[in-house]
Amino acid sequence: MSSQTTFARPQEAPSAGYSALSLTVGNTPLAFISQPFVPGGGGFWAKLEGFNPGGIKDRPALHMVRRARARGDLLPGATIIESTSGTLGLGLALAGIVFGHPVVLVGDPGMEPLMCRLLASYGVRLEIVTEPHPVGGWQQARRERVQRLLAEIGDSYCPDQYNNPDNVEAYAGLAHELLARLPHIDLLVCSVGTGGHSAGIFNVLRRHFPDVRLVGVDTVGSTIFGQPARPRLMRGLGSSIHPRNVAYDAFSEVHWVSPAEAVWACRTLAGGHYISGGWSTGAVALAARWLAGVHPGQTIVAIFPDGPWRYYGTVYDDAYCRAHNLLAGPPADEPDLLASATSREVHRWSRCTTVTDPLGGTR
Repeated sequence: MSSQTTFARPQEAPSAGYSALSLTVGNTPLAFISQPFVPGGGGFWAKLEGFNPGGIKDRPALHMVRRARARGDLLPGATIIESTSGTLGLGLALAGIVFGHPVVLVGDPGMEPLMCRLLASYGVRLEIVTEPHPVGGWQQARRERVQRLLAEIGDSYCPDQYNNPDNVEAYAGLAHELLARLPHIDLLVCSVGTGGHSAGIFNVLRRHFPDVRLVGVDTVGSTIFGQPARPRLMRGLGSSIHPRNVAYDAFSEVHWVSPAEAVWACRTLAGGHYISGGWSTGAVALAARWLAGVHPGQTIVAIFPDGPWRYYGTVYDDAYCRAHNLLAGPPADEPDLLASATSREVHRWSRCTTVTDPLGGTR
């Protein structure tokens, strides 16, 4: 099944509220990943969101800004302020250019130099916090800086990706792209950070396929599903806080993946399929690979949030990987099984089929 991309004809003007630049987002390719990455003849479909200009979060960035403008929450020419580990920052830089808003982003020391330089080249003002919050880590430290900036800069607006329902709604288009290409979907595999794309895609798919199951993929050291928060090497998935956009009741199971396991998956994908990405892509691919083996004949879709270019100094850098002990070889053939997400702390690939809100719904 070949990928499809639609283009506006040269004589057509973009629809109201859109620009030619925003129309470059979406209609990303769908690739089938089988041998050599998936042994035994099975496979899974990968939605390659790295073909968006900045990655998967171009979708919510444009949508959140468009909806905020429509409601009057974001005034013409006002400043957008947000916390980011990188990918949403690229999306907001795009939205700022499309809709004419200055953008101020708050990052932390883990943001890659390439990402910092790219954001600066797109006209973003980038602030870096220097100390993690004692409880909420770098994410909470970034969010507290955002609140101070909102107080300092008049008429500014924060999309609040962690809790904004517009973040979830933004992924309806991605779900419909899948529906247009695949006659049935049994399993959807998504990394989980803010919870936006897992909830948004699943909400649409289950209206068409009531039996579809959602598998979440997190990183070790993340507190989203009830594990203790620890310093994390992987970026783009996981959290030290509990975003309200995570739809806990939608998940059939959750997997936790370590950085070394994600690196193995990223590099193996690249060498065998000329398709790869960063930490989230590697973690999702590892889980989808295993699921393809234990559910033969089922249609599995994995969302690859971005491509590999951002990770040249981490995932694909031998010196970096050796320094962090990330080249240990292939992961185990299957994940450890936990009776509950809080039964013990995980340090390697693990899974749990009992998914609950660690805050007990007190949000």
